Amino acid sequence: MTFSGRAFLYFALSGLLFCGAPSLAGAEDYPVRPVHILVGFAPGGPNDISARIIAQWLSERLGQQFIVENRSGAGGNIATEAVVRAPADGYTLLLVPAPAAINATLYENLNFVFLRDIAPVAGIVRVPEVMVVNPSVPASTVPEFIAHAKAHPGAINIASAGNGTVPHVAGELFKAMTGVDLVRVGYRGGGPALVDLIGGRVQVMFEPTLSTIGYIKAGKLRALAVTSAEPSAVLPDIPTVGAFVPGYEATAWFGLGAPKDTPAAVIQALNTAVNAGLADPTISRRLTDLGGDPMPMSPGAFGKHLADETVKWGKVIRAANIKLE
Repeated sequence: MTFSGRAFLYFALSGLLFCGAPSLAGAEDYPVRPVHILVGFAPGGPNDISARIIAQWLSERLGQQFIVENRSGAGGNIATEAVVRAPADGYTLLLVPAPAAINATLYENLNFVFLRDIAPVAGIVRVPEVMVVNPSVPASTVPEFIAHAKAHPGAINIASAGNGTVPHVAGELFKAMTGVDLVRVGYRGGGPALVDLIGGRVQVMFEPTLSTIGYIKAGKLRALAVTSAEPSAVLPDIPTVGAFVPGYEATAWFGLGAPKDTPAAVIQALNTAVNAGLADPTISRRLTDLGGDPMPMSPGAFGKHLADETVKWGKVIRAANIKLE
């Protein structure tokens, strides 16, 4: 898949939403039956939890059941393809995760083009990674870590789970922007990687706040920085990577999407309801408990976010020559 730039992607998405959308009789009454939200990952993880939080809110707000359905596999692509093939009537939605932007380059033979075939509906939450090191690493700040790594090229191991995951590409972006030579050690999951980081078999890792905060507070890991553009509400005293590496930002995030040609009135109704939920203190607190920050956006803004992330991670994946295992 080749893109000519952010402008093309953004305006193409805008066209999908507002130029090609068919009318829907009774759109003002949407929804009149249950709505399914497909999640491309297993139950219990942050994708699933985020979907269930927003599904519960939408059920209460819109008066119909919003049912979360897990269809895991292929980095979320199985669920995406199911939504792409679903009727464009607003009754089948997709929990859109950050890997959607990564997969566009990582997978070479997808049966869909995400930015063409999925209409952006709303942002939900942004979850930063935390740059954590084993306490034996002689660095308490990002600049100190960079200096230590440059003094020991190829001697520091960086852990991550899965090729093309957010922690993986976050680390690759850090390497590219700082010029440090770190050796990646891949794991099948974040849990085993954290065990080896705590044990000192690897030295550094980028991992979500939710899975690291307990170890940080217990002193088993040292947090150097968060990867979001702004400090994290759950780790307010930890600086951002971008404070030392200007322009660095790498977060997991979740939103809602729908099949292309879903009527604009339906998309707007969903967007309004989701944004109302993100402004509700109870919903906001539940998302904060995940280690994230609510991410209210218009459909157009979420579409631009998707396009920008696709371009950004495409460059990182190609530069680092990341391939599927």
